[in-house]
Amino acid sequence: MSINKALFLSLAALSLSTACSSDLFITHNGNMPTNERIEQVKVGQSKYQVKSILGAPSSVVSLDRNTWIYMSSDIKRVAFMEPEEVDRDVLTIKFDNKDTVAEITRMTKKDGKEIQVSEEKTEAMGSDQGFFEKFFGGVGQYMPFPSGNTNRL
Repeated sequence: MSINKALFLSLAALSLSTACSSDLFITHNGNMPTNERIEQVKVGQSKYQVKSILGAPSSVVSLDRNTWIYMSSDIKRVAFMEPEEVDRDVLTIKFDNKDTVAEITRMTKKDGKEIQVSEEKTEAMGSDQGFFEKFFGGVGQYMPFPSGNTNRL
């Protein structure tokens, strides 16, 4: 191998390695309060007091509205590779019926579990439509103009 080819190959390898290494990004998502602020929250405080100390939660559980969640995560992205979560922090504050703090829980990524997504499909219950029902079943149901008396100005 000539010296020119060896020099060219080493320069190409060096440029590829530096190009790929600069595509590393770590993004921070969420609004986790500082540890000093979290330590100020005590059982028995009101929602107003918690909000004034920690700020607005990242999420409020929609079914009971008495569970506030503060969370943050760090995601590492390298070029075209799949993103990887490197750190996660979740603070859960539960309130009782009097809107005072009943429970404070904090978890990290170590406390979580990996969940495998199932590739199986669930059959939808109902009747199977035939050819004519699929293609002509909606005939006569489309009404571009409303029926009845409508007063428009």
